[in-house]
Formats: sequence, C-alpha cells, structure tokens
Amino acid sequence: MISTAVKDLAAEALFVSYLQPSQSPSRVALEEAITAMILRYGSDGCAAGVAEEFGDHPEIAVRRMAWVHEELAEVAALRTPVLR
Repeated sequence: MISTAVKDLAAEALFVSYLQPSQSPSRVALEEAITAMILRYGSDGCAAGVAEEFGDHPEIAVRRMAWVHEELAEVAALRTPVLR
C-alpha cells in the first residue's frame, strides 16, 4: 500500500509535468515524468507549482488534477496483483 504522502507527491509531480492528457501517456512515461519532476523541483517545488496554477487558472487546474488522479488510479490498478 502506498502512503498518502507518496500519492500526493506523485500527483503534484505529474500535475507540473510536461505530459498532456491528449498524449495518452504510457505507464512508463507517467513514471518517468513523475520521477523527473521530483528530481527537478523537489516536493516543495511541485506543491508550489500546483498552488500557483490553482491560483492563476483554477478552472484549468481542476481539470488537470482530475486527469492526474485518473492516470494514477490506472497505474495503481496495473500494479495491484489480481487474486484468483
């Protein structure tokens, strides 16, 4: 189980990444973008980027964050073992 803090950091990192919903990124692309943004901006920088966008463009930021959570849910589902 992934902690809430790790999930939040991944969401913030993906939010500030260069990836766009129209690209339909693969799991690998998502993971690489998240890692790159964390290494580039750190947790505080990712959170600041999210806050800035929500302050400047709230209507767009809400849609982007919804996409982020959809993508992360799909990645988590792919990692969850299927019990038979």
